[in-house]
Amino acid sequence: MNHTITLQEAVTASDIARHWREMDEMMTRDVRPCCDLGAPMTDQEAEHFLSPAYHRHIDALCRRETDPGRRVFFALDGREIGFALYCTYLSEDGKCFLISFCLYPEHRCQGLGKRCFAALAEHAGAQGARYFELNTHCRRSMRFWESVGFRYNGYDEAGSILLCRPPEERLPLTVTRLADLEDPALGWQLRRLENGFLAEIGEAAMDDEKLSRLTRAVREERLTFLLALRGTRAVGMCSVAPCFSTFACRENAAFDDFFVEPVFRRRGAARLLAQAALDWCRERGYASLTVGCSPGDAAMYRSLGFATELGTLLAADL
Repeated sequence: MNHTITLQEAVTASDIARHWREMDEMMTRDVRPCCDLGAPMTDQEAEHFLSPAYHRHIDALCRRETDPGRRVFFALDGREIGFALYCTYLSEDGKCFLISFCLYPEHRCQGLGKRCFAALAEHAGAQGARYFELNTHCRRSMRFWESVGFRYNGYDEAGSILLCRPPEERLPLTVTRLADLEDPALGWQLRRLENGFLAEIGEAAMDDEKLSRLTRAVREERLTFLLALRGTRAVGMCSVAPCFSTFACRENAAFDDFFVEPVFRRRGAARLLAQAALDWCRERGYASLTVGCSPGDAAMYRSLGFATELGTLLAADL
């Protein structure tokens, strides 16, 4: 028999209190003991998610007028079997971010998780959600989300793995310059992209000290970041760092930090970023724009306009 899954929003004080009890229980029972992906969750981080400060943060998120968070319970034929917390960013590009999603233990491994997500996707879609995203620390959780259409999409600004069920529509892409990493709309997105880039080349996520040095370099214009935007979402980036060439006796520049989120690749972002970087350098009279790459990436860079070979690039660690 195909029993009915329904959603009930938690709006009364008692509903919200019960939702918090279940959220805290999930953190203690399911999240902290099962972190086997990405950076391990520290005691301090686990305590934060159980703290009054985090409760106040989520409560404020759910009360705000623009893009409020929503608490829901899942019910099977009227019997509560789980809950979720999500936020749909209608003021941006319609991303629905799943902050939490949980089936109670006695209802797992019965196919109900997929049905609950399908019900949530329909519910949020009716409210304007265009695609879905979440982060995870757990291999088992990742396998579940991949089974309902989510794909690996790099890392978030805190260094956690991002999964995304991509949007069907292809919005036009634009390129903008990021002048300050403390820009409230784009600064945190650059950190997310940097963490995805670092993970792809086998490096650790950016810590606060590195972020501080990077912020200073951008403000002093020793480094310029260009971002590819899908609406208001930054889906790709590159950087241009000028230096003086004694060969040309004028500035040239290095091209680096070239990254497009996996879900948004093959949509023109890489070519748009490379062209914007070349145009940026031409407008400033730079002699050349160079890139260091692995042999496996050389053909891609040639296709993007980096056609002159300059020998072998070597470096000495200092």
